[in-house]
Amino acid sequence: MSESRMKVKDIMSGFALYQPGNLPDALALLDTLGPGTWKLAGGNDSLVWFKEQIKQPKAVVDLAGLEELRGIRATAGGVEIGALTTLTEIERSPLIREKYRVLADAARAVASPQIRHTGTIGGNAAQDARCPYYRYGLACYRAGGNICFADTPTGVNREHALFDTVRCVAASPSDTAPALVALAAQMVVRSANRERVLTTDEFFVGPGKDITRMTALEPNELLVAIRLPAAWAGCRFYFEKSADRQTWDFPLVNVAAAIVVENGIIARARLACGAVSAVPRRLTEAEAVLVGKAPSEALGREAGAAATRRARPLTYNGYKIPLMANLVMRAVRDATGGAGDV
Repeated sequence: MSESRMKVKDIMSGFALYQPGNLPDALALLDTLGPGTWKLAGGNDSLVWFKEQIKQPKAVVDLAGLEELRGIRATAGGVEIGALTTLTEIERSPLIREKYRVLADAARAVASPQIRHTGTIGGNAAQDARCPYYRYGLACYRAGGNICFADTPTGVNREHALFDTVRCVAASPSDTAPALVALAAQMVVRSANRERVLTTDEFFVGPGKDITRMTALEPNELLVAIRLPAAWAGCRFYFEKSADRQTWDFPLVNVAAAIVVENGIIARARLACGAVSAVPRRLTEAEAVLVGKAPSEALGREAGAAATRRARPLTYNGYKIPLMANLVMRAVRDATGGAGDV
């Protein structure tokens, strides 16, 4: 290959940088600049894309100046978190730790302290797929091509999805997203002309709906806030992440649970797993097993079996099935053991 055609890594391509000072200006910029404009929050993932030259946007809108998108606020309906609130702030927030501990625990599990100091809740929840073929810039389905390199007999797919593998088998890498699903969070999305309030089911997008993106965000929209409803405040919570290393690593499987026990019986439950599907997967089959029953380890095992019943393992990720089942069992057992009724 001639020197002129070689791609030099770790050198970003040029782009126009915009740094709006408020939300209306940022939304107006996104409207004017159009599709292909990059939205920069914490920047931990964005800068890797840029340095590898896999993503070469012509324009970048830096959101760091949007102070109205930061902070944790108690509301009449629960709690509202600005999308630019850092993971460290969420991890340490007395309000989140008291009312929605599962989210604080999930934030604490992300990467390393350095990354949590700059990484934002919006960026972590909405981050892109980690599939190595996609991240290397190959023309897979998710990148607009006509093949999934991971879903082949020789493909590298140890960290990929077990469910909903429609052409693309990449898995959601977020630690906070399953906690948001378990808490029935609402995602507040704004453009210059409208506001949308989406459930997590509506916000996170699987390949069966749109194979080129992970969320329902349009190019001219921003995730501005996340609302946690009072209905799930202060119930019994559990979060656990299994990864190759305790720090810096993405999950192999993680689990988040919110469970309400009344008079010794599970009255309500929401469970979700990450890294097993392109979206944080709500475990409705497991929830159906739990509701109306007295909590026990045996019930947890039954819920774990129900959660994994429809799994479709690839060549190298079959280990995720017992791992996921055991995480669900522990979530039920440990969330409901030894505490008083809600």
